[in-house]
Amino acid sequence: MNRDQLQKFVQYLITVHHTEVLPTAQKLADEILSLNSEINQVHGAPDPTAGASIDDENCWHLDEEQVQEQVKLFLSQGGYHGSGKQLNLLFAKVREMLKMRDSNGARMLTLITEQFMADPRLSLWRQQGTAMTDKYRQLWDELGALWMCIVLNPHCKPEQKAGWLKQLKKWNCIDVCPWEDGNHGNELPNLTNALPQGANANQDTANRPHRTVFTRAIEACDLHWQDNHLQHIISSDLYTNYCYHGDSENSLFDSHGWPLWHEHVPTACARVDALRSHGYPREALRLAIAIVNTLRRQQQKQLEMFQAQRKEFFHKGITTITNLEGWVGHPLDPIGCLFSTLMDACRVDDESSGYSEFTETMGQLKLLEYQHLPAHKFLEDGESYLTLAVEIALIGLGQQRIMPDGLYAQEKVCRNEEQLIAKLQEIELDDMLVKIFRKQAVFLLEGGPYSGLGEIIYRESVPMHTFAKYLFTSLLPHDAELAYKIALRAMRLPVLESTAPTGDVSRPHHIASVVPNRYPRWFTLSHIESQQCELASTMLTAAKGDVVRLETVLESIQKNIHSSSHIFKLAQDAFKIATPMDSLPDITLLKVSLELGLQVMRMTLSTLNWRRREMVRWLVTCATEVGVYALDSIMQSWFTLFTPTEATSIVATTVMSHSTVVRLNLDYNQREKLASSARTLALQCAMKDPQNCALSALTLCEKDHIAFETAYQIVLDAATTGMSYTQLFTIARYMEHRGYPMRAYKLATLAMTHLNLGYNQDTHPAINDVLWACALSHSLGKNELAAIIPLVVKSVQCATVLSDILRRCTLTTPGMAHHGLHGRRNSGKLMSLDKAPLRQLLDATIGAYINTTHSRLTHISPRHYSEFIEFLSKARETFLMAHDGHIQFTQFIDNLKQIYKGKKKLMMLNSSRENSLLSCLVLML
Repeated sequence: MNRDQLQKFVQYLITVHHTEVLPTAQKLADEILSLNSEINQVHGAPDPTAGASIDDENCWHLDEEQVQEQVKLFLSQGGYHGSGKQLNLLFAKVREMLKMRDSNGARMLTLITEQFMADPRLSLWRQQGTAMTDKYRQLWDELGALWMCIVLNPHCKPEQKAGWLKQLKKWNCIDVCPWEDGNHGNELPNLTNALPQGANANQDTANRPHRTVFTRAIEACDLHWQDNHLQHIISSDLYTNYCYHGDSENSLFDSHGWPLWHEHVPTACARVDALRSHGYPREALRLAIAIVNTLRRQQQKQLEMFQAQRKEFFHKGITTITNLEGWVGHPLDPIGCLFSTLMDACRVDDESSGYSEFTETMGQLKLLEYQHLPAHKFLEDGESYLTLAVEIALIGLGQQRIMPDGLYAQEKVCRNEEQLIAKLQEIELDDMLVKIFRKQAVFLLEGGPYSGLGEIIYRESVPMHTFAKYLFTSLLPHDAELAYKIALRAMRLPVLESTAPTGDVSRPHHIASVVPNRYPRWFTLSHIESQQCELASTMLTAAKGDVVRLETVLESIQKNIHSSSHIFKLAQDAFKIATPMDSLPDITLLKVSLELGLQVMRMTLSTLNWRRREMVRWLVTCATEVGVYALDSIMQSWFTLFTPTEATSIVATTVMSHSTVVRLNLDYNQREKLASSARTLALQCAMKDPQNCALSALTLCEKDHIAFETAYQIVLDAATTGMSYTQLFTIARYMEHRGYPMRAYKLATLAMTHLNLGYNQDTHPAINDVLWACALSHSLGKNELAAIIPLVVKSVQCATVLSDILRRCTLTTPGMAHHGLHGRRNSGKLMSLDKAPLRQLLDATIGAYINTTHSRLTHISPRHYSEFIEFLSKARETFLMAHDGHIQFTQFIDNLKQIYKGKKKLMMLNSSRENSLLSCLVLML
């Protein structure tokens, strides 16, 4: 700047920040104007924009108070208003600072961690035994991973590491410090370093302290970078030893002379992550390649070992768990770290060759292009960073590992697997990558206990369904045979198999006690089963048109899937694929669909399932599409598939419907064959469950006289024991409607013997049936009426119902009005009330009124007086139907006055006497 610009710059700076810099500006001005001041003894002035020298440590100003307030605010919002995203941005800022080697990175993470530890929800959740939210849990994971990176800084000073260790231990001891695997304490020993050996290995796991989110960082403080072999690996692309001939498990070089790095895999990968995070991408890449080459060599050695001991393994029928912790879903994400490091090395847009990952920009996935860049010195011919990245992802995903404890740890296994597969799916497969897929697929199939797709797996190994689906779809266009082998092998779910091998949870060096007979609850089992179902559905879709493959897939489904709802979904999927809208159906796939549907029917026959009715209807639809023989088959074997009610009311009824005949374009013989099977089914169901199937059986047998007679006889036989009056009345009405009045009458009399209508049940739903039965008997003749009245008298104690029947019987002559008692009076002779059977009915009605009156008076209150008087009026009408009815009613009232005179409430007259019960009784007399 020239003089004028500098003057304007200083004046504006003082004006904008006058409250902060004015005192300093005044002091500097005084010193400049003083000839003897120290400032005038120095030539020139400092330049704050020049930056530090190349040897200086980067240390920009960190507004600590602002960081603390921001984190506190975001945490208080509980994940709402995008607070989780803001916290992730802060974490990303820490990583950016580490990459720039800004010493404030660790300080900023300390400030963030202090606010996290002070979150009041931690103690609340611990007291209530409540799990923290999944997104919040992931933030803690990132916090732990960042501390791991910081303490593994290859160039940090010992005093810095000592300070971090002290702070980490302090947080680690706070009782609300979150555990590494969510709500459950991890039973595994110190996993960052080598597994324990000797006597200490058998310590009681219950006494081990819980592993927190900081435990791995605390353990990592013991790690160092001074190992000569490690230093050579990360510092040079030329580090080889072609004269090295060691072939032991822990060889420093492989047969090519390329360096290997033997260390607990997650720990080794944490070193890679630390190198990337602190701005050493080339060093991170070198170490990553050494680790991948070590794992590939180990995979080959394990395969050779298994093949040598194969007979022994199969003879014992057990498997050895070699990995008590899985690499996919691990807190340190070792496979994800190696994959990202190698992918960064082959990115086309090489803007950030250091720390980089698959990011989401503005909600849209940022698609990156990758190329097979020139091969590194330590790669096979034709290999590249890209092939290496894909191969290590396949190795990690295919590793046989035990399902961890706890909901969060299990969900993390699923989530990380899906995330890694999603990254793989962004890569377009070419011939080089297909070769890697083939190679790893064979390794996985033949890898024995080291592979999740080996021939024998431990009962509680993490299932391979999601991974196998990806392998299947990737390999299918290139090697269908291998694709199906992988997918079919992965279909198993031994944790649900009652006969699955128990397994030998052991590892060399006395680690058998690490997991003592544990059978953790599989919280993610429903998700796992749905993934198994997805794999099966993918195979069914691909196998369309291939009879042999469809048969194989069907067998696998029937053997391995244990959920009826998932088998039903597969049956529906197969049906949909087999019946496209624009072409002819695939009959083989339709038969697979039907077979799966039949399995669902058998599985749910004796269990409660809210979708059962839907399933039965669907099966009939599917069988209809397959053809007439399928319909006939399910009817002939109905007892293994359906309840009697389902078989008659849904299956046979649908099969016999007009729409089915039209849909299948059946000829006469086919229709008769189906009808015969339907009738046989109906009679069998009626015998087995007459209460619920008799009416359907009669309906289905209407067109065949012998079958109809048989069904009717079944009803009669069951009527005396197993059927209710409601069911019998329903069938009786149906008989009348079909033109069999005498049969209807017979069933109605049987129904009456099961009925008991109390004196106060004047709104009972069976009243209409009783009135109908009496009307039917009356219409048939005097003999039928005379036969049913004793049954009515015995079964009905309700006075109003009896009086209604009595009144209707006096309106017409029996046998004259076939359709009821509501027609005009006819010229025939009416029945006498003084003779049987109406005299018996009249006496019973009067007796019912007397009994009901006494019952009502026992509990009567003034507000019921008017209702009671109306009841007595109806009683009086009935009494007067008798020859001496007036005298009987008078005696009845006198008895009431005599019996209830002691009840002051009833006998006391009020001033107007209008509402008194007694005055009403007197008026009636």
